[in-house]
Amino acid sequence: MDINIENNFEFHEKDIIVIGCSTGPDSMALFDMLLNIRSKYNLKIICAHVNHNVRKQSIEEAEFIKKYCENKDVMFEMMTIEKYGDDNFHNEARNIRYHFFEKIVEKYKANYLMTAHHGDDLIETILMRITRGSNLRGYSGFHKIVDMGNYKIVRPLINYTKSEIEEYDKIHNVFYYTDESNSKMKYTRNRYRKHVLPFLKEEDSNVHKKFLKFSHNIEEASLYIEKERDKALKKVIDIKTGQIKIDLFLELDSYIQKEILYYILEEYYQDDLLLVNDKHISLLTNLISSNKANMEVNLPNEIIAVKSYNNFYLKKETEELTAYEIEFSEYAELPNHHCIKKIGKTEENSNNICRLSSDEISLPLIIRTRKLGDRIQVKGLNGKKKLKDIFIEEKVNLKDRDLWPIVVDSAGVIVWIPGIKKSKFDKSNEEKCDIIMKYC
Repeated sequence: MDINIENNFEFHEKDIIVIGCSTGPDSMALFDMLLNIRSKYNLKIICAHVNHNVRKQSIEEAEFIKKYCENKDVMFEMMTIEKYGDDNFHNEARNIRYHFFEKIVEKYKANYLMTAHHGDDLIETILMRITRGSNLRGYSGFHKIVDMGNYKIVRPLINYTKSEIEEYDKIHNVFYYTDESNSKMKYTRNRYRKHVLPFLKEEDSNVHKKFLKFSHNIEEASLYIEKERDKALKKVIDIKTGQIKIDLFLELDSYIQKEILYYILEEYYQDDLLLVNDKHISLLTNLISSNKANMEVNLPNEIIAVKSYNNFYLKKETEELTAYEIEFSEYAELPNHHCIKKIGKTEENSNNICRLSSDEISLPLIIRTRKLGDRIQVKGLNGKKKLKDIFIEEKVNLKDRDLWPIVVDSAGVIVWIPGIKKSKFDKSNEEKCDIIMKYC
C-alpha cells in the first residue's frame, strides 16, 4: 500500500516543520512525504540530524543527509554527541536528541517537530512497559500529537507498520541506511521486534491498530487520573520543604498514592522511568507504611528514599539536598559557589541577566532551592513548564540541581532560573524595569 500522511494530519499553509531524521527507512520515508507536499502547502522544512557517534557508518550518514538537504533546498541542522555519561545509553541519547530538536524548533519558530515513529514502535513500547511495570501514562506508550506549548510533536506515521513504510521506500525509490545495531539481541527492544511482533502479526495483521486504540483509551484515563493526582498532591505536600506528609498521604486512595510516587520518581529518573518499575513502587509503599519512625530504601542510581517521622522524600546518596531560602535585596552569596547581585544598566542579555519591574511582581524576592512540582512560565512560551524538564533539557547534573538557585517573588511565583531560563516577567533592554540582577 502507499502512504498519504495528509490523511493522518491536517497541514496548513506556511507551516514550519522540523523533522528529526536519522537516515533510516522510517525517517527518510517521512522526509520524502513532506517534500512531496512542500509546494502544495508552501511548507518550510528543517532537517535536524543527530550523529550519535557510536558507529563508524554514522559519519557517512551525516555527510549523506547534509548533501541530500542541499540538493532538496532544505535547511540542515546537525549535532554530534561527543560523549555520554553514566546513565542508560538509550535514555540519555533520547534526552540529548530531543533537547537538540527543541533548540532547532525555537531557532526557526517552528509549529511542529515531526518524527517517524510508527505502529510497530508503539507496540514494542507498550509491551516493554507492561513487562517492566509502569503507571497508566507509561502503559499508553507514546502519542500521535503532544502539545509542548509553543509547538507540537507530531508522529504522522503512527497508523502504519514498519513493513508498510519500507514498501513506500521501495515504491518511491527512497534511499536509506540500515543501522546494524537494530539486529543485536542485547537490546531489549530488538528482542521484542524479532520474537514477539511476528507472532502478534500472524494472529492479526492489523494488530497495530488495536494497540493504537488501546493507547488512546489508556491516555484518556491517564489524563483524568493525573488531574486527580495533582489535586491530591497539593493536599499532602509541604510547600516549604517539598516533602510528603505521610499521615495525609496514607488517607489517599491507594491508586492515587502510587501515581504520586511515580510522579516523585520522575524528578530523578526523567519521564520514561527506565530504571524503576512496580517493585520499586512497592518498596516505597512499604517504607511509607512502616511502623519505624526513621527508615531508608536504596533505589537505582544512588537515589535514597527517606522516611523521617511524618515526612517522606528522595535524596541523592552522594550528597544531601541542602535546602536554602534567602531574601534578596542587593547581594546574595549562594551555596553553589555563585552569587546574585543587583546591578545598574547593562547591555548584556544572556540568561545570567534578569530585568524585572516591581509593578508586576510581589516583593521581596526570594532565592531558594527547587521544590517538587515547580513550574515556570518561560519567556516567549505559552503555559508553564516543569522545572525538572528544563533541568533535563539543559543537561544539569542531579547534584547541581539540588543547589541551583531559583528566584521567586513573595507570592512564590518563579521569575528567573539564573543562568538557564527567564520567565515572562523578564524585560528587554528597551522596556521599563527597576530591578536588574546578575548571576555570577
